[in-house]
Amino acid sequence: MKVLVVVDMQNDFIDGALGTKEAQAVLPRVVEKVRGFEGKVVFTRDTHEKDYLQTQEGRRLPVEHCIRQSRGWEIHDQLKPFCEDAPVDKVTFASVDLGQKMVQWNREDRITSIELAGLCTDICVISNAMLLKAFLPEVEIIVDSTCCAGVAPESHERALEAMEVCQITVRR
Repeated sequence: MKVLVVVDMQNDFIDGALGTKEAQAVLPRVVEKVRGFEGKVVFTRDTHEKDYLQTQEGRRLPVEHCIRQSRGWEIHDQLKPFCEDAPVDKVTFASVDLGQKMVQWNREDRITSIELAGLCTDICVISNAMLLKAFLPEVEIIVDSTCCAGVAPESHERALEAMEVCQITVRR
């Protein structure tokens, strides 16, 4: 079985509080990837509470974003039709719940590859790719760089290079 993990394709990361032109540019490519993917698709959703600014992340990145139940927290409208299951809510960059879900799926039907697409390459994509590599070291982990965007183009590229060194396949 093949799995596609769509990381944090939420309004706040595309055209909201932390949106970028690069994130907006990858949106159509992510939609096409999801539409044509033959396998299971799972979405992650960055999730914060109203006390975000009092958290460690909020003190280091004092921009409220992805507050539960807000418009910015929602998966982008163009991708919502593909959310067959509820997204995996994650309160930090990488999701242990996602890793556990993949281990369970692998027990039920061997996973041959897990591909990641989404935002942000240099924060949540790399964190989840590394976490999945740790949970399932013999499953090929793939990142489609054409369907990812980072905080900045330079940090996007650095993250891709770091993942390659860690034996994650980066499709360019």
